[in-house]
This record gives sequence, structure tokens and C-alpha cells, in this order.
Amino acid sequence: MQKLQLSIDIHAPKEKVWDTVISDATYREWTSVFSPGSYFEGSWDKGSKILFLGPDPETGEVGGMVSRIADNRPYEFLSVEHLGIYKNGIEDTESEEAKKWAPAYENYSFEEKDGVTTFSLDMDIEDSYKESMEGMWKEALEKLKALSEK
Repeated sequence: MQKLQLSIDIHAPKEKVWDTVISDATYREWTSVFSPGSYFEGSWDKGSKILFLGPDPETGEVGGMVSRIADNRPYEFLSVEHLGIYKNGIEDTESEEAKKWAPAYENYSFEEKDGVTTFSLDMDIEDSYKESMEGMWKEALEKLKALSEK
């Protein structure tokens, strides 16, 4: 696994950026870069299970990640621990395919100064996906910025 680290400055209070990241409607918008139709099921509360889901563009089957909220400090820090994959209605944390993705952390930091929030991503990523995920994340961060600055 490698680390992917990116950040973006957003001209909005950290509370607005935070809400844009985790609110259902805006989450669906900024994460559509990764998979059109992306959504989550579950809670962002610390210790809660959360599924990050979306339709497979080829089969239409719902798939995604099985995760847990490792930490949640509102408006400051959010840590998602990916535990496995969700495929064909089954949560898989044991197969070799699932273990390629887990355990892995996706951390978001929110730091505000003079009305500008720096949103930072620090993420564990499987080596072969780093380049494509970095491109998608850059696009997703631009969408997050535009939504937060509305």
C-alpha cells in the first residue's frame, strides 16, 4: 500500500465543508467522480459501520466498500477504516480480493484560517490504483470545493 495525500483550499467555513462532505445529497454529487450513483448507507458516528456503494457500470449490480468510522471529531477530522468490499449483496472482509483494500484508512482533515478551509486527504491506496485514484480525487476535490463555496 502507498499513501495518497492531497489538499485543496476552499473559501467556506469548515462547518460548511464538513457538511458538504457527509450530507447525503452533496456526498452523492462530489463522489460521482469515482462512480456515478455513489451513495452511503450507515452513520458517520465514531465506531459505526458505513457502506460506500454505487452501481457497477457494466452489470448494474451494487458494489462498494465495507467500512467503519474510526474517528469523528466534528469539523476537524474524520477517519474511515476500510474493512472489505461489498459485492452481490455480500459483505466480504475475508477474501484475497477484499484484503487488497483492507485494512486501509481514508482520513479527512479540516483546517480553517481567515475564512478559508484547507481540506486534506490522507489515504492508504493499493499500489496499482494510486495513479487513477489520484486523478479522480483531484476532480472530486474540485467538485467538493464548488459545492462548498455555493
